[in-house]
Amino acid sequence: MLCGGKKSYFAAAVCIITLTSMVTISYLRLQGFSHLPKIIQEGSRCGGKITNITITPLKDNRTFIISPYFDDRESKLTRVIGIVHHEDVKQLYCWFCCQPDGKLYVSKAKIDVHTDRFGFPYGATDVVCLEPENCDPTHVSIHQSPHGNTNQLPRFEIKNRKAETFSIDFTVCISAMFGNYNNVLQFIQSVEMYKILGTQKVVIYKNNCSHLMEKVLKFYMEEGTVEIIPWPIDSYLNVSSRWHFMQDGTHIGYYGQITALNDCIYRNMRRSKFVVLNDADEIILPLKHPDWKAMMNSLQEKNPGTGVFLFENHIFPNTISTPMFNISSWNIVPGADILQHVHREPDRKDVINPRKMIIDPRRVIQTSVHSVLRAYGKSVKVPMDVALIYHCRVPLQGNLPRESLIRDTTLWKYNSSLIMNVNRVLNQTIL
Repeated sequence: MLCGGKKSYFAAAVCIITLTSMVTISYLRLQGFSHLPKIIQEGSRCGGKITNITITPLKDNRTFIISPYFDDRESKLTRVIGIVHHEDVKQLYCWFCCQPDGKLYVSKAKIDVHTDRFGFPYGATDVVCLEPENCDPTHVSIHQSPHGNTNQLPRFEIKNRKAETFSIDFTVCISAMFGNYNNVLQFIQSVEMYKILGTQKVVIYKNNCSHLMEKVLKFYMEEGTVEIIPWPIDSYLNVSSRWHFMQDGTHIGYYGQITALNDCIYRNMRRSKFVVLNDADEIILPLKHPDWKAMMNSLQEKNPGTGVFLFENHIFPNTISTPMFNISSWNIVPGADILQHVHREPDRKDVINPRKMIIDPRRVIQTSVHSVLRAYGKSVKVPMDVALIYHCRVPLQGNLPRESLIRDTTLWKYNSSLIMNVNRVLNQTIL
């Protein structure tokens, strides 16, 4: 017997301590290996229906899968971008099927809810699983248990498995388009400015928009500029149009914007040199350089090892107009005309202007809206004399008289190309 011998309090205490230690060591050892892939079946065919929809709810209705991505920056793993309830979801497992031998592996997932949840019960989440060392699985299923029938689980393609050469310099990520979005003229002007500045792709997470906006999006998709990611998040969760929780029964903030931004980073990690994270009414305007490429070459040269560049946001109120360019045909198009709004609000005392970003996606692990949460390398705040964010919207300082605003006509240096390009789009879509 392990605890035989002299029956004394001392011996009993030693016995209890020994047993407790053995159980603790065994538990820790099991915990240490619990995330390693384990074979649970051999010689089978990969089951389950492959799903291609953007948002897939699991049976618990507390977990929503967006897309898995291969990530080998630290170790060989699958990182699944998702949305989970931060308290109710305790454990998840990745089921990998390795072909052609048909071995089925299960890995316990690390559930990493992003810290910028802003009080909402649901948040952007990384579901991270180690992959089997001896195979490169192409699909994965996510389940609440390491046991079950794989044929009943949806299967998701693991993206970024194949290395790609960068076919794009700049991709703009816009999330999320909602509220029957109808700011048509400003949207066209923004996209054309992105193209003038150097972007080749604009990715839009679309919840809904107006019929007229649909026509414009269809044109840009056929042109190859815009990629639409359907974003029906309100089919599954009570969404808020605010970024912070108001205790009003909503589940997630701003139509799941943070989840969409993270998905967009990983979606473009292997194909775009830079990813630009801003809204459709925002344009990062260079002041010292003609376009983004020249600007980023200079910024990278001055800031080696930096993967995140933060640009300061400045409001150009759409209530203050300077009609330098009178283009009558634009008057029938809904939305703001950015060429008429060249006065920006002054900085507010004790208020820090938010920032948006141009990032190297291969250096970012998790992002929020105005900064990254986890990244490899440094983040740098770009000085305002290098570039600023032109943000044309309703004023934040609505009581300021016109003479208190700062006239800034940086946008006008692009007016010739912008007017010509916008007219081309309008003539083929609306006019």
